[in-house]
Amino acid sequence: MAIERVGCADKRLKVYSGMTDAQLKECYTSRSGDKLGGYEAYASGLFIAESRNVISRALAGGYPLVSLFLEEKWLSHEMPLIQQVLSDGPSVPVLVVSHEDFVSLTGYRETRGALACFERLPLPSVRDLCASASLVAILEDVTNYTNMGAIFRSAAALGVDAVLVTPRCHDPLYRRASRVSMGTVFQVPWTRIDGADDWAAGCLPQLKEAGFTTVAMALEEDSISLDDPALTAAGKLAVVLGTEGEGLRASTIEACDHTVMIPMEHEVDSLNVAAASAVAFWELRKHKRA
Repeated sequence: MAIERVGCADKRLKVYSGMTDAQLKECYTSRSGDKLGGYEAYASGLFIAESRNVISRALAGGYPLVSLFLEEKWLSHEMPLIQQVLSDGPSVPVLVVSHEDFVSLTGYRETRGALACFERLPLPSVRDLCASASLVAILEDVTNYTNMGAIFRSAAALGVDAVLVTPRCHDPLYRRASRVSMGTVFQVPWTRIDGADDWAAGCLPQLKEAGFTTVAMALEEDSISLDDPALTAAGKLAVVLGTEGEGLRASTIEACDHTVMIPMEHEVDSLNVAAASAVAFWELRKHKRA
C-alpha cells in the first residue's frame, strides 16, 4: 500500500487519538462506541511506539506493524523507515496528515518523527522465559514509566537475560516506558508473573527449582553486600527490585535466599530504583563469567 495522505476523519487514526495505553492493550472501542477500523480484531492488544529508534527495534523484535503515522513535515526525514516498512509489509498503511490535523488528533505541537501502532505478542510463561537464562531481574510493583524504561535499558546494556514484572507493575510496552528505554523493551525478553496478592509464593519456588538463587535488594540489618562472593559464585541469579518509597514487601524479602544492599558512603541510605538496578546488574553480571 502506498503512502496515504488522510484527514482527521480516517478511522484508522483513532488508535493515535484519545485512547489510553490501557485501552489499546485491551483493544477497547472508543468512548463513542465506534469500532477501531478493524483493530479490535487483535486479541493480544496493541501499543503505540514513537521515534525511529523505538519503532525500528520493535520491528526487529518481531512485533507486527499495524500502521505508521506522521505529519507531512517528517515525510522526507522518515523515508528510510517508511521504505523499510513498505518493503517488509507492503499492505501496512503509512498515514500522513497536515501539521494542523496532527495537532488536532494528538495534542502534540512538536514531534520527533513517526508514530507507529503495533500488535502485541503473546507473553511467554515464566518457565519458558527462564529456561536458558542465568541472570534474571524481577520488578515488584514498579509503577513509574520512566523507571521502568530506564531499568530495561540497563538490563539490555548489562547482560540481563530476562525480566519478570509483577501484576501491579506498569506495562513495559506503554509509550513512555518504551521511549525512555530507547526501544530496549523489545530486545530483552520479558513476561508478567501471575498472582497479584502474593506473586512470590508461586514464582520464587519455581525459580529455585530451576536452579536460581533469589536475591532481594533491600535495606535490612541482615543484608549482605552486593559484592559478596556468595553471589558471584551462584550458578543462576534472580534479583528482585521494589518500587520507590515502600521497597519490597516483607513477604518477598522473607521468601528470597539472600537480602542484598549496595555499599554506599556519605550517609546516603538508598538509590532510585533505576540507578540501583544499573549498579546491581553491573556487579551481578560477573557470575555469568565465573
